[in-house]
Amino acid sequence: MTKNLTSRFILSNFIIIALVVIGLMNPAYSQSTENDSSYHPYHVNYWITGSIIAGGLVLEKIGVPWISNKSSISIAELQNLNRHDITPIDRWALNFDPSNMNYFVKISDQFQSVVVFLPVLSMLDHNIRRDWINILMMYLETQIITNNMYLYSPIGATFQNRLRPVVYYDALGDSEVRTRGANRNSMYSGHVAATAAASFFTAKIYCDYHPELGWKKFLVYGAASIPPLVMSYFRLRSLAHFPTDIMVGFSVGALCGILIPEFHRASTEKVTLGVYSSMKGTGISMQWQPVFLR
Repeated sequence: MTKNLTSRFILSNFIIIALVVIGLMNPAYSQSTENDSSYHPYHVNYWITGSIIAGGLVLEKIGVPWISNKSSISIAELQNLNRHDITPIDRWALNFDPSNMNYFVKISDQFQSVVVFLPVLSMLDHNIRRDWINILMMYLETQIITNNMYLYSPIGATFQNRLRPVVYYDALGDSEVRTRGANRNSMYSGHVAATAAASFFTAKIYCDYHPELGWKKFLVYGAASIPPLVMSYFRLRSLAHFPTDIMVGFSVGALCGILIPEFHRASTEKVTLGVYSSMKGTGISMQWQPVFLR
């Protein structure tokens, strides 16, 4: 698991760096011309977004060893495990065939390597393709923030030490498959979060460029839930996460995929500043009304 975790972050960073290099090689195509009358819903500050991406890569480099090198699970811990301490909804993850675990670990890694390129499909749309550097920068920012949420949020792997379902499978004996320290990273599913971020980001971008969709945008978001649901099944069968871990990962990834592009739509028309006064004091208030909530 430690090797797989490190490899996943290396692959993610390689993809990010490769896309940045490609983007820097073709800067002229990114900006619209005066004759371009297509719809441009986003504004990206390259300095700020680039700094977030660069800083996030550094934080990943620091954080991955922390969650990869947790202390091994002792034999005494294994002997004290009780399946009945697991909630009924999570106990579902304890009823699979452990002999198929490695197959689903491998296929989940491969599936993520494919899904991470899902936003490329949005480039088939002519108007979206005009703004491809903006889309690229937002997507890199989305994946970087999603990864760092997994590493550093209070519900992420650095601060949580929940044991993976594989630890509860006595049929695997006392092998390293059960005792390695990375098995303390069940909460929450980083694979599902990254997949959901890619999928919902793609849906968000498409819907923002096509406001004429109306209620049909919910069909687009419904379709966006399919890849992370498939990944959820793979991670369950790989004995890597409980259902609640997957639900949290799905939620974090989906929110990042939707909200981060939405932040780039912020304008003075949607952000209002004011002054308030009460018995407790005075201050400045700010109200932001996301377009997708209207």
